[in-house]
Amino acid sequence: MGTVTIGVSIAVPEPYGSELQQLRAGFGDAAAHGIPTHVTLLPPTEVDEASLPAVEAHLAEVAAAGRAFPMRLSGTGTFRPLSPVVYVRVVAGAEACTQLQQQVRDPAGPAARELQFPYHPHVTVAHGIDEAAMDRAFEELAGYEAEWPCTGFALYEQGADGVWRKLREFPFGGSVVPPQAGRAERGSVPTR
Repeated sequence: MGTVTIGVSIAVPEPYGSELQQLRAGFGDAAAHGIPTHVTLLPPTEVDEASLPAVEAHLAEVAAAGRAFPMRLSGTGTFRPLSPVVYVRVVAGAEACTQLQQQVRDPAGPAARELQFPYHPHVTVAHGIDEAAMDRAFEELAGYEAEWPCTGFALYEQGADGVWRKLREFPFGGSVVPPQAGRAERGSVPTR
């Protein structure tokens, strides 16, 4: 057996996931259609294929101990000049995402890894494209809003074609989110 590249993330649900993915593609990000819209918990990580069952067992334990929480996206941010990324901000649920990613990357677990940058939950909408397009993404999505109850996360594998595919979902084992947290809104986003 060889190695595989995996990632763990919280999917941005429909209709927001497809909407942001289309906008990302519209800004000229060629990788947009190969990356489901998400909030990263474990960035791309190469592991031995034989360790996947241990990774899945670990993620199942993390999810079983988890509880649903409200997620809310609002406005934009950027990591420039350190990294060529424009993103939609996570304004509710960031603390829960931070705790989850620490559990997923537990140094004693099968998905342990150090991060290149400090963890900052976000939804990428432009990466590695020209500065004018990055500026446009930042400005056009400044009023973006979405809200939903986060009820779990998923394990993904990157194929040889560069496309990320879901291997398995891990629902939380805890209680449900209060109803007001599940309300979804659409902000002032241009239609294409």
